[in-house]
Parts: sequence; C-alpha cells; structure tokens
Amino acid sequence: MPEPVVLTGRRTRLEPLAPHHAEGLAQAGTEDRASYAFTPVPHGLEAARAYVERALADQAAGRALPFAVIRAADGRVVGSTRFLELDYWQGPLVWPPAPGVPYGDPRTAVPDAAEIGNTWLAASAQGTGINTETKLLLLRHAFETWRVRRVSFRADARNLRSCAAIERLGARCEGIRRAHSRGLDGAVRDTAFYSVLDEEWPTARSVIELRLAAGPPAAAGPAPLAAAAPDVAGPRSDDAAGRLVRA
Repeated sequence: MPEPVVLTGRRTRLEPLAPHHAEGLAQAGTEDRASYAFTPVPHGLEAARAYVERALADQAAGRALPFAVIRAADGRVVGSTRFLELDYWQGPLVWPPAPGVPYGDPRTAVPDAAEIGNTWLAASAQGTGINTETKLLLLRHAFETWRVRRVSFRADARNLRSCAAIERLGARCEGIRRAHSRGLDGAVRDTAFYSVLDEEWPTARSVIELRLAAGPPAAAGPAPLAAAAPDVAGPRSDDAAGRLVRA
C-alpha cells in the first residue's frame, strides 16, 4: 500500500483518515443533506465510526487510501475522499493480468493507475473551492509523486452535476456502462466513467489552477502542517514504461 501522506493546500488539508476523525465527520454529515442523493454519507456518530472502520479495512487490504478533508480556515473536518482501484503494472508480464497486485515489496509499491472517489463535503464547504483544491492535491500526488499513467473517476449517469464537475477537471468521458450497478437509491444505475492520462495532466493542472485562482479567495487560517511522509517516490522499476460535490 502506498505510504499515507498529508497533502496541504491553501483552502484544505487532506489527512490520512483515522478513528479520531469520526466525530468531525459526524458533525459535517449533519448539515444540509440535500446534495447526498447519490453519495453514501454517514449520519450520526456511530455511522461515522463504522464509515471510518470500513475505510481503514479497505486500506489494510490494499484497496483504498482514504483521507479526511480538513478546512484550513478553522481546522474542521468537512468531508472525506480517497484513492481506490489501485492498479500495478510493474514486474513480469502475467496473463491474464491480476489487477491491484504490487510487484516486490508492497510497503514501497506505488500504483500505475488509480481512481479518485467516495468524495463528499459538508454543505458549508461546498462552493468554496475546497472540492476543486482537493482534486488538485490528489491528482498532483498521483501524477507527480506516484507517476501514474491514468487517474479515473466515475459517477452515476443521472447525476449531471457530478458529471459536469468531473469534466471541468479536464477529465475525458470514456463512456457509459449501462445497468452497471445498484445506486444508493436501490435503482439499477448507469455509470459514467472518466479519466485523465499522464500526458493530459499538464493541461488539466493548468485548467484547475486557473479555476482556483478565479474562484472565491482562500480564507485565512492556521499555518499548513508539514507532510506526514515525504512527498517523493523512489525510482520506478519500469522507467521505460458519492458523488462529487460542487467545487
């Protein structure tokens, strides 16, 4: 599993999700819940504790790297996000491929592809630029530290606002998978899939940074914390080689 790390911006700080975040998640989830029709968001302290427990179990199994979203202005927990669907393409070629299996020491492995998802924010944090900066921090870490080849996103195809938000990040729609899974409301849903490739990242980064510069200014807050782990990955062994909320 990639090393957990703190990612810090002007508006937000992403901390590795931990049990002590449960109370803050519970408080964030009790604000206006009208935007959570397609996103599983814990309601109440016990639900928040269970949410964290499940996320950490996925992390222990190598399936996800979850974060708490902290608002820089006041240090409050305002939501959660994560990397998931981590995939590794290094080492000897195996056919058929076995996704999600790192080659060599898993403690030092970095993925070749990842998905960003399970993102939700408290109503008071939506429309403040926190979501956009959260995506910038995650994408920058994936492309510039892990040096992944692809970052993907997905959304319930009925969720037009989320689809538009993903496209504003510079992600390209790969298509709609029909009758893909059950939605949060129990209905069988179509899922829209999106991706950003490594060669597309410089352009996407410029677009996201321009959006942040044109958006609401970051509120003054406490000084950023240092990263919990170095934001640098060692050389690769193959060098040849919710719903999203409003920004």
